[in-house]
Parts: sequence; C-alpha cells; structure tokens
Amino acid sequence: MIRRRCAGGILAASMVAAAAACAPVAEHATGKVQGAAEVPAAVTVTQPPTETLSILSEQALPNVKGKTFTSAIADFPPGSRAVPHRHGNSFVYAYVLAGTFRSQIGGEPVRTFHEGEHWVEPPGAHHVLTENTSQTKPAKLLVIFISNTGDKIKIDDPPG
Repeated sequence: MIRRRCAGGILAASMVAAAAACAPVAEHATGKVQGAAEVPAAVTVTQPPTETLSILSEQALPNVKGKTFTSAIADFPPGSRAVPHRHGNSFVYAYVLAGTFRSQIGGEPVRTFHEGEHWVEPPGAHHVLTENTSQTKPAKLLVIFISNTGDKIKIDDPPG
C-alpha cells in the first residue's frame, strides 16, 4: 500500500515537472515572464517525402550520335511529391506502372494519370508537379530518357 502511494506520488510529481518544463513561457531582458498567449508559436514546415529514381539501363544510341537511352524506375512513397525539376534537353516518356499520379508541365493544366497511362515531356520542359495522389499506397513509374550523352537526366529547381 505504501509502495503504491510512493509510486503514485512520484508519478504525479514527475507529471507536474514535465508539464512545467513543456509550458511555453519566455523571459525577456526585462525579467518579465510571458504567458503562453504572448509567445510566438514556432512554425514547423514539413516537406512531403520524395521519389527514388533507380536506373535500369543506360547506353549510347548506336544510330544517333551524341544521344543516350536511359530507362529508370521512379518509386513514389504514399503522399510523396517530386521537387519541381527539368530533364535538360532530354525527351521523356513516363508510364504509370502502379498507382495514380498528378502531373503538370509548366504552362499546361494539371493532369491525372492512372496505372497503364503515360505522358511525354518535350526537351527543356519544366516539370512543376509530379505527385502520388494516394496517402496510403506507393506509386511507380517507368521513365525513359533520350538525352545528350553526358547530361544529367534530372535537375531539381533550386530551393526557395
């Protein structure tokens, strides 16, 4: 019985201490303590998860000097979104293997693509939106690039 009271007292004291430690108060140079309503809230910005691009094959085209064929799988976790990007001077073909995507190329409307559908991106296109529409299921693309040999196949927009 005494052990329970001690344990209960310790538990209660630790909860009060934790609550006091977590209370949002701030002290200025004046020595005054501000209440929770006066303290600015911290802003936490979380970015959605992004895709993973896995190269399947990359080879120079034997009949088109200076061009390379690259195939890749782009895996999008649930709720993920690619950073706006370009593919340089590559011609891009994207085929939806699984899931549903919302996609937008600069200057065009947002479009939705389901499993078995595809889109193309002309060289120099700005891909402003690529996202997995599901918050619970992954999505997957097969992406084919015809690029200038030696060029990067994806260039993310700078942050900001």
